[in-house]
Amino acid sequence: MSNIAKFEFPPLAITGNNYMPWVMDVEMHLESMGFSKTIISENECTNQERAKAMIFLRHHINEALKMEYLMVKDPFELWTNLKDRFGHLKYVILLPKEKHAWQHLRLQDFKTVADYNSMMFKITSQLRFCGENISDRDMLEKTFTTFHATNIVFEQQYRERGFNKYCDLITCLLVAEQNNELLLKDHESRPTGASPFPEVNATQCLNNMPRFYRGRGRGQGSGRGFSRGRGMSHGRGADRGRGRGRFVSHYYRQGYFDEHESNRPMKRPQNDVGQSSKKNEDKCYRCRMTGHWFRNCRSNSYFVELHQNSLKQKDNVPEEVKAPENVNPP
Repeated sequence: MSNIAKFEFPPLAITGNNYMPWVMDVEMHLESMGFSKTIISENECTNQERAKAMIFLRHHINEALKMEYLMVKDPFELWTNLKDRFGHLKYVILLPKEKHAWQHLRLQDFKTVADYNSMMFKITSQLRFCGENISDRDMLEKTFTTFHATNIVFEQQYRERGFNKYCDLITCLLVAEQNNELLLKDHESRPTGASPFPEVNATQCLNNMPRFYRGRGRGQGSGRGFSRGRGMSHGRGADRGRGRGRFVSHYYRQGYFDEHESNRPMKRPQNDVGQSSKKNEDKCYRCRMTGHWFRNCRSNSYFVELHQNSLKQKDNVPEEVKAPENVNPP
């Protein structure tokens, strides 16, 4: 039930692997609460302050450590015991590990400059905690000497600029990396020597079409075609307009001409099989010619009258005189 309260930071493990960051967290939190003097020798803190500091320390250590130091009631005594037990770990475990990491740290082993910069600060902070002095000059030299072999020219240029701070060098590297990424993206989207893709739209399509297909005059259409304005437009309903707007919209929907091949002549519309056969079978009641109806007949009235008279004379001939229709003449 003692761990019901929320932890301010990860508690100290039984192995002491997190002893170094735990010490830093405890010192900062005790300072913020005003109990930093409780872990100093020969302090003049009250019993109430020592009790509060002791509760805080016991709350942020492992349960097994609590049982090992169950009889300790002074925070300074507990702090000293933990230091004697785990204080040597930074020289035995942490320091050799971080020295090895510093020795093998190379800029060319990282994909981005940001990853290298993060690892650099992590290693240097651990080394400084263990008592090693890592200056900006050491960090600059480490970066210059670990450039990739293909970037020797850039390494020499950065050396000649005379950086005194590591952060200034990293800023230049980050800006150069970002610019290189943009250049690579532009090159991949459009390789060297390639022409830009043409932008196709309705205006260009109309300009490439013959004038016969474009249509003239004013058109007003709310049809699903192209008849509004001077040429074509979209909409719903029936096409209404003057000029050739309706003609173009109808044939454009039916696909009687190819918009990409503007020089191809227009194809004649082909009706369905049933409609074409019916149209060929029907004859004009006025002139008895096929291919049109009575209301569209434009035959000469003189020939129409002759044809009507011949029909009347044919009806007056007796049946025995009439020749069978299915018999071919000699």
